[in-house]
This record gives sequence, structure tokens and C-alpha cells, in this order.
Amino acid sequence: MSENSSQTERLLRAAAKGDKEQWGALLARHRERLRRMVALRMDHRLQGRIDASDVIQEAYLEASSRLADYCQQPAMPFFLWLRFLTSQKLLELHRHHLGAQARDAGREVSLYRGSLPATNSAALAAQLLGHLTQPSQAAIRAEMKIRLQEALNRMETLDREVLALRHFEHLNNAETAQTLGIQESAASKRYIRALKRLKAILTSMPGGREEFSV
Repeated sequence: MSENSSQTERLLRAAAKGDKEQWGALLARHRERLRRMVALRMDHRLQGRIDASDVIQEAYLEASSRLADYCQQPAMPFFLWLRFLTSQKLLELHRHHLGAQARDAGREVSLYRGSLPATNSAALAAQLLGHLTQPSQAAIRAEMKIRLQEALNRMETLDREVLALRHFEHLNNAETAQTLGIQESAASKRYIRALKRLKAILTSMPGGREEFSV
């Protein structure tokens, strides 16, 4: 969905005037994308303790209270604004539940240290394995996860984050560029390079795949 679509603008105008039904419809359009972001960036120690839906609901309440200010001066596209609020709620939960341990991820190397909860290589490896193996292949998955995580740790930080944003959060190139504060051309080149590097990693593994669908 284009962030500049006429439907998004229409729903925003109606929501700003107090139309709760249209506001709900607008938020519903973005819930699945935000769920992917939360699932990818939630610390593994909180999985099972915190539901992604609760994080998103808290962010939506925050968005409702700040909607008038956003409409008066939108500093970013609407979805990226929702994503920012959701990530801030997730970051608050990390700090509340983990405290000083929030930064202690052991072997899990952060993909990108910005103002948002960091995706880590273990989470990205787990997501990749969900695409590449069947749940019944437990032994294969365990071995591949370790090797894939180590390989991801050797990739450049920005390349890993571009891969996470584009392939798993499903941000388009413009959204990725704005999120990372780089030019769209640079974001596109980073994504292509990351995919090539990822394919090389996968095919170098025993029984590795020769293709990686995007």
C-alpha cells in the first residue's frame, strides 16, 4: 500500500474530525506490518510473556492521543509514525522487564543500533529458517541457525538492517531509506548487496539452498 494513497489521506482526514470508525479502519490496515516488526525486534526473553497485540494496542492508544498534533505537522509518513510509536512502546517494555540486561544479548549481535529496539542476528536467523526449513527438521534447524547467525554477524551492520526492514518488515525502499536516514538509491543498493551476500552464505552451507525468494 502506498503511504500517499488517497484512501489513507481520506481516512486520516475523517479520523482527525473524530470519526472513530474510520480511525479504526486506518489502524487495521497497518496492524499486520507492525506485528511483523514487533515479532522481529522483541527480545527473546520476553517472548511468551508479552503479546505483540498488546504492544500494538498501547501504541494505538498513544497515536489516538497525538493524532491532532500529527495531522497539523506530519514529520513522517503515517505508517512510519505508527511504527515509531510502536517501537517506542516495545523499547519501554524491554527496559521495564529487562532493566540493565536489555543490552546484554550475549552472542546476539545487534543489527542496527538506532533509537528503536534492535533486531538481532538470532532473531533474523530464526526468521530465515522459518522460510528455509520445515518445523520437523529440528536437528537441521538447530545447526543451520548457529551457522547462519554467525554468518549474519559477519555482514555489515547496515546491510543486515536493510535486509530486515525490506524482507521481513516489508517496508518499501522509500520507507527503508527514511527509517535509516539514507538516500533511496543507497538503500536500494544496500538491499541488493545484502541479498547477494545472504545467497552466498546459504549456498555455502552443507545442503545449502541455491535460491532465496524475495
